[in-house]
Amino acid sequence: MNKFIRQCRAAILLGGLLVCLQAQAQEFRFGFVKTDRIFKEATSAKAAQLKLEREFSKRDKELVDQGNSLKSAIDKFQLEGPKLPEAQRASQQKLLAEQDRELQRKRLAFQEDLNARKNEEWQLLIATANKVVRQVAQAENYDLVLQDAVYVNPKNDITDKVLTLLNAQSTP
Repeated sequence: MNKFIRQCRAAILLGGLLVCLQAQAQEFRFGFVKTDRIFKEATSAKAAQLKLEREFSKRDKELVDQGNSLKSAIDKFQLEGPKLPEAQRASQQKLLAEQDRELQRKRLAFQEDLNARKNEEWQLLIATANKVVRQVAQAENYDLVLQDAVYVNPKNDITDKVLTLLNAQSTP
């Protein structure tokens, strides 16, 4: 009999616990934001991309022109090199190798500068987007907002709301 009473008490306690957990779970709200969409679709992200393109386009064009010029010089050397005297051929080959190393150094510096500026711009965008996410979460009483999950039910995706508010803030 005692065993039966203990089992009944345990069942009642377990049932009460499940009811409490279910009530709490129904009150808990979570949302999800797709950060890749923020980076692609936000007006401020597009503006940052345009700003970077304008800032680095001249330097990029110069590097492309230098690369094309060096390629032409190498092609010309490959055609005319066998006809040149040994000393002149070695000198020309050394000069082309130096120009190639210099061009590679400039490309690397360009890429490092571009990446640094991209990171600066993305950090500004992330900070602004996080503020907007907090605004949406607080306004709609979300308990938790996640980013970058493998799968999320579309009913929990608040990316459109964040984009709308973010774009409204970035338009003058």
